Amino acid sequence: MFSKIRDVGLAAEVPNPGMDAPAELTDKVNDVLGVVAWAGTAAGVAGVLITGAMMAISMRRGEGSEHMGRLGMVLAGCVLVATAGPLVSFVFN
Repeated sequence: MFSKIRDVGLAAEVPNPGMDAPAELTDKVNDVLGVVAWAGTAAGVAGVLITGAMMAISMRRGEGSEHMGRLGMVLAGCVLVATAGPLVSFVFN
């Protein structure tokens, strides 16, 4: 069965395109990724500030420490944003 496929020419060589993207595309992608990274960092800083303010207000009222879990989630998000680039580079390079 496979010999017939080879005779017909269906098992031709698979094209192997280069790994280099056009410079115009990489420049635009790097700009977008830079803006997204900046926005992620700004969101992390804002999240820590907002959580800290909510903790201060809650402590003044005498309410519990339910904000510690929220602060942990915000800090975990900050770590994820900060390590996203190196993690992707490690996996795909």
